[in-house]
Amino acid sequence: MVFDPFTIIMLAVLAVLIFFMFRNSRKRQHDAREMQTKVVPGAKVMTNFGLFGTILSIDEEENRVELETTPGTVLTVHRQTIARVVDAVEATTPAAVEGEPEFGERVDETPGDETPDIKKSDD
Repeated sequence: MVFDPFTIIMLAVLAVLIFFMFRNSRKRQHDAREMQTKVVPGAKVMTNFGLFGTILSIDEEENRVELETTPGTVLTVHRQTIARVVDAVEATTPAAVEGEPEFGERVDETPGDETPDIKKSDD
């Protein structure tokens, strides 16, 4: 049985596609397992529909999670609606270069001895 080069190339491309499909699937499973270990009471989370809250309790049998969105407001959602665990990141302000204004910053320019260039019309 003789294979032409086109058939060999097509089989190679198919093998590469299957390899990347399995690799991507395993990566998603790993990320899902890692996120589920972070879903514990007290964690700050975001749901699929953009609701932020703190987990109060998790019911494993019913797959329910109680979220406190604001003090005194407790919502019950399905466990699979939790999209991600929100990690608090400290905001750092970049140091401004001395003498250079930040982008969009207004600079108070007081004209000293300079007179503004005013063009008079020829009327």
